[in-house]
Amino acid sequence: MRLEQIPNAISVARIILVGPTAWLLLNERYGAAFVLFLVAGISDALDGQLAKRFGWQTPLGGLLDPIADKLLLVVSFLCLGWLGELPAWLVGLVILRDLVIVSGATAYHFRVGPFEAEPMPISKANTVLQIVLVLAVVARQAGAGLPEVFITIGIGLVATTTLASGVAYVVEWSRRARHPPSGE
Repeated sequence: MRLEQIPNAISVARIILVGPTAWLLLNERYGAAFVLFLVAGISDALDGQLAKRFGWQTPLGGLLDPIADKLLLVVSFLCLGWLGELPAWLVGLVILRDLVIVSGATAYHFRVGPFEAEPMPISKANTVLQIVLVLAVVARQAGAGLPEVFITIGIGLVATTTLASGVAYVVEWSRRARHPPSGE
């Protein structure tokens, strides 16, 4: 393996961690699930830093990284919702937002033209808050003495940023579709 392939290998490893993380969550093995989710979160930051610092960004990495993020978060939200640790409405909101973004990107691609996926700052904040919420819920279930108010605040923040980022994407990509850059 060449050095520039390391970020992609890390993303693939994160994708592979989704199955074991889901299994641990569904079997209420929260301590081990916390460790795997934390490893996945740290590796997400690591692959991004390596790619940017050394110029190891690739089109494949541009696909693998967000796929790994979304798979881990959506599966974790689904598992925690199934177990009653997160409200069903929040799980639905998170999934609906992702479906709207993917549907919008697909429609844009076929109706307007190719585009570069650019995460917005509100979307990055939403991803961080989703990760923190999952870690907090899992840590609490593993026995960490987190007060319920932290989870409640986390749910509120995730709901707010999920809505805000979904609306921001719809507004921005609708604007771009009405006024595409020349050449599209």
